Amino acid sequence: MSRPVTLFTGQWADLPFTDMVQKTSGFGYDGIELACWGDHFEVDQALADDGYCDTKRQALDDAGLQCHAISAHLVGQAVLDRIDERHQAILPEYVWGDGDPDGVNTRAIEELKNTARAAQKFGVEVVNGFTGSSIWHLLYSFPPVPPSMIDAGFDLLAERFNPILDVFGECGVRFALEVHPTEIAFDIHTAERALEALDRRPEFGFNFDPSHLIWQGVDPVQFLRRFPDRIYHVHIKDAIVTLDGTSGINCSHLNFGDARRGWDFRSPGRGGVNFEEIIRALNDIGYNGPLSIEWEDSGMEREFGAAEACQFTKKLDFAPSNIAFDAAFDDDND
Repeated sequence: MSRPVTLFTGQWADLPFTDMVQKTSGFGYDGIELACWGDHFEVDQALADDGYCDTKRQALDDAGLQCHAISAHLVGQAVLDRIDERHQAILPEYVWGDGDPDGVNTRAIEELKNTARAAQKFGVEVVNGFTGSSIWHLLYSFPPVPPSMIDAGFDLLAERFNPILDVFGECGVRFALEVHPTEIAFDIHTAERALEALDRRPEFGFNFDPSHLIWQGVDPVQFLRRFPDRIYHVHIKDAIVTLDGTSGINCSHLNFGDARRGWDFRSPGRGGVNFEEIIRALNDIGYNGPLSIEWEDSGMEREFGAAEACQFTKKLDFAPSNIAFDAAFDDDND
């Protein structure tokens, strides 16, 4: 077994699609996970232009690149979020519109439905993304948060995402939530509650990314073993905790890359994630899909890092054993 090693283009959206394809191939990747921003994969164009998806596919084929998933993190964030000025920077103009919060939520819902339709047209079966959260601001329970307010957040997930997932089901596409702070599911308990709120419907699962779990103190391997049938896609991304007694895990309003932070992202293999155990757990649960590198490291030149991460991941991956180690001692083999 050799899982394809792909590169997520979300952190490279400043580059045009053609340049990104060339670089991804040059770095040594087997494939690419296209972000639905920049010009990497434009949902509106995919639906309006009958030749758009074919042209994209041909460019990937010419470069020898597979594509198993597209990613709609930014528009997904606006489905459940309480909309404010921050969202204008991450949304297409036609989704932001006049910025009226209810309108933005509504247009984001329709865009995510259209993303499923575009994914079907492009020939991929997974859309990775975010959900946003109407209750993230209630994380620290002071003033005291009554359970009914948290219940309302998960009820809103069901209200807004069930119609989205209906379209995903019609299209034969699955939505893979990247469990992540600021989303409705950010750890194991909230991921379980999100599944329950959606009646565990098969269109909804997870894009596993260990980097968002370890700094919270959540064991990524436990996540895999808790949700073996819901791991629809995997990101290879690393992070490290650097607490020094001056900044806590909430990072003091310091931006990524600031050395004073209590944690930060790192290039794969250079942080605190135990990828050895993750590969073993992926083997145990039978995951054979892509290992997609989401490269973020504020302290490293990104092209060097992307190439190194590709080689790291290809060396890291291995197939499970197809025989028990002590089978040679079985009398039936004599």
